[in-house]
Amino acid sequence: MSDKSSLLVKEFKSLRQYVWLAKLKRGKQLPSILVTSWNSVNSASNSVFSLKNRFNMEIVKEQISRGLSVEDEKSVIEEVACSGDIHKSIRMTRKSKKAVPQSDQIKEEVDKLLALKCQIKGDAPSTKNFVLKCPKGTKDYTPIQMAIRESVFNTIVATFKRHGAETIDTPVFELKETLTGKYGEDSKLIYDLKDQGGELLSLRYDLTVPFARYLAMNKVSNIKRYHIAKVYRRDNPAMTRGRFREFYQCDFDIAGQYDPMIPDAECIKIVTEILSKLELGDFVIKVNHRKLLDGMFAACGVPDEKFRTICSSVDKLDKTFWEDVRTEMIEEKKLDPEVADKIGIYVKLQGGQDLIEKLLEDEAIKSQKAAVEGLQDISLLLKYCKLFGISDHVSFDLSLARGLDYYTGVIYEGVLKGFTHDPNAKKGDESVSVGSVAGGGRYDGLVGIFDPKGRKVPCVGVSIGIERVFAIMEARAIAAKTKIRTTETEVYVVSAQKGLLEERLKLCRELWDANIKTEQAYKANPKPLNQFQYCETSGIPLAVIIGQSEIENQYVKLSNTITRDEKNIPRDQMIAEIKSELEKMT
Repeated sequence: MSDKSSLLVKEFKSLRQYVWLAKLKRGKQLPSILVTSWNSVNSASNSVFSLKNRFNMEIVKEQISRGLSVEDEKSVIEEVACSGDIHKSIRMTRKSKKAVPQSDQIKEEVDKLLALKCQIKGDAPSTKNFVLKCPKGTKDYTPIQMAIRESVFNTIVATFKRHGAETIDTPVFELKETLTGKYGEDSKLIYDLKDQGGELLSLRYDLTVPFARYLAMNKVSNIKRYHIAKVYRRDNPAMTRGRFREFYQCDFDIAGQYDPMIPDAECIKIVTEILSKLELGDFVIKVNHRKLLDGMFAACGVPDEKFRTICSSVDKLDKTFWEDVRTEMIEEKKLDPEVADKIGIYVKLQGGQDLIEKLLEDEAIKSQKAAVEGLQDISLLLKYCKLFGISDHVSFDLSLARGLDYYTGVIYEGVLKGFTHDPNAKKGDESVSVGSVAGGGRYDGLVGIFDPKGRKVPCVGVSIGIERVFAIMEARAIAAKTKIRTTETEVYVVSAQKGLLEERLKLCRELWDANIKTEQAYKANPKPLNQFQYCETSGIPLAVIIGQSEIENQYVKLSNTITRDEKNIPRDQMIAEIKSELEKMT
């Protein structure tokens, strides 16, 4: 018997079992679904589940009509015919004096029978209690929002390509073990997928770990890549600040063995180019070094086993006050208060080369080899940033920690100081703090974790927090009441009178074949006024107008919907003239 017919027989047996279970539960009203079947049982012969049973035969016929083969039909009917006598089952149960089934058992059978009813009758699920909304931490996007997003994506991709990057793609989910243990305390934010009887999977938390897995699996040792895709975090969302559970990341990474700080400085340069091009307002790129942080913790007396967890606490300084971070270190992570106070002195420091020189003179820092190596790297990085002309946007900041476990060297974070909604507002008016919009660093050991032979591929990269950028761009567009086009249509074909549908279609074909973005009305005889109104509301710059006289004299009327200028163009010169007008508008 096929799987389909076996499933049907199983459900029939469940139906039979529930009927006698429900009958035994005396004093209770049978579910409405069973009333018809129970009446037929009472009026039928002892063999109530024989082929003559009308209720079961109707079920069989219904299922057969849904696609059972002839062999399946025979198998199902045979099983139903010999499925047993319900009255006999009841008598046997009474004689054996077995306990009446518990209510949870009956409820389980009710659920099965209701599911069978829904399957047989094709009933749609009830929508009475259905809440129509997006899942928490996600949202839909309107055409206007998508137009803004597309513009931002184009700016970012153009910057990545200008620096010679190529793109890849990876699955939206990975093996759970691929992601586990790579994100420190944030590992609890990973979305695990339900076991489907195969591999244990999780939705990707970022694009960096899948990239490292890609390098190890494909034995790639040198690549400069960008990747734009959605990632998922089971975080507490803050929608107005651009923090979601499903969001895009825009990553740029350089993998390969190169001289110190050259690729790192280029990543910082890329961030400054993107943020400047998007005109998001004043920003600063904070830089620090993991080796310096480890040396600083050692100098302050933090036990080795607590380096990473204390680093995660320091990473929260961009979201809360030092007093809160100190309390967490002492009360939750059991750090000595004196050690926490020493850390507090260092994490308040920021500057440039002058701060590096000051730290190199600090006895506690000088005694830590890792800290000295980190300071030397930072010094070289700031030198290259000066050569790139971005020193004004770069700040050496010891409060920057980046809590992810896989960072091994330089770390950095792009922070918007604020942004003004109204372009005419004075500095400081309507300023909104939006926090970090980019982050990254060096992770030289991550690929080696995945490589069977432990082969290491040094990597450095940056990720743009694109959702926060979108939130700012959308708020600015709303505040400025900017009209945003959601299409790229260049020409709209207008018919000035009735009966010109075929001529309109011919014109559209010519324009599309010439790679000109064109639209027309989807009515045979649209009103001219409605067509012009559509041009204006959609921001379509040109309209090609045809009437009976234009057709007879082999010309079209070209109208600029912005200036309202019109001119007659010979039909054979139409394409060239339209392209010329479009070039003038760009």
